[in-house]
Amino acid sequence: MAVRFTLVESNTTDIPGAAAQTFNRGFNIPGGSCDEIIMRVTTTNTTNAILADFGNIIQSLRLVLNGSTVFDFRSGYSSAANNAASQFGYFLNSLGSGRAVEVPGDLTKEAYFRIPIGRNVPAGVSRLEYTLSYSATAAAVASGTCQFWIRYNDNMTTTTTVSAATSFTHSASEEQVVVRLPQGVPGTVAGLMIQNDSAADQITGVRVVSQSDFSLDVDMFRAFNGDLYNGIVYADDDASATAQQYAVQCAGGLFLPLFGLSMDDDIRLQVNSSAATTRTYTPVIVASINGAAESQGRQTQPVITNTNTSVLAATTETV
Repeated sequence: MAVRFTLVESNTTDIPGAAAQTFNRGFNIPGGSCDEIIMRVTTTNTTNAILADFGNIIQSLRLVLNGSTVFDFRSGYSSAANNAASQFGYFLNSLGSGRAVEVPGDLTKEAYFRIPIGRNVPAGVSRLEYTLSYSATAAAVASGTCQFWIRYNDNMTTTTTVSAATSFTHSASEEQVVVRLPQGVPGTVAGLMIQNDSAADQITGVRVVSQSDFSLDVDMFRAFNGDLYNGIVYADDDASATAQQYAVQCAGGLFLPLFGLSMDDDIRLQVNSSAATTRTYTPVIVASINGAAESQGRQTQPVITNTNTSVLAATTETV
């Protein structure tokens, strides 16, 4: 087997609407080499329900596989009125081109989000749970579907974990930020997503203490991570219904490549803010796959059976 796509959930309930909503759902999935989880959302809606790409209304998404959190993302800001690239779409596309795409359209939306996890799910029945939060759309949504697919791939080479973000309340000054890393998650840090709480950078420079002697300007990071090379792709049906749009920045969002930074210590930054604001810092942890299946619980206490003993236990002979 090479690549196989399996539909594991489809419903008409977990879709956005004119009010902010949160959905919790769980379902069984088959075992195998789970390369990525694909979320597909379609809607039929009134005009200008979402001004730009669909990711602008994804407030948060958390995926839990067999009790372990594999993806935990929350947007610094989310708004249907943001007429630019979304933080959610920008983040996913920073993990690989084409991970957040959609068919441009005004009255109908069709969005795809491909989330890399790279897990060898044990044979038999496993469990996937999600918590999905939407911001309110700017106009009514009449109907739609929410689907979750899994791409199984024997040739995946890495496992990816997007762990919970560290939040920091900034003043308009230079401050040290310590980004906490999860315990018990193997691998190295491939990158770090920095998000402001509005569609504005309000940041003049960042120093990754372990990798630089000086603070780097925000646009310097964008030169290194590919953003300035028209690296941000998003849909805007007002601009075109037949082509994607390009940008050199996601306002209020910045992805820092960390080149496999070890997890011997938390990530330490020096951040220069131009305004008082709150930011979140989301690490992406990647590890090589050793080919072993996900571990399962193992019984440690033996159950010794002996019919003779059981029979005697009910008699006076054991007294």
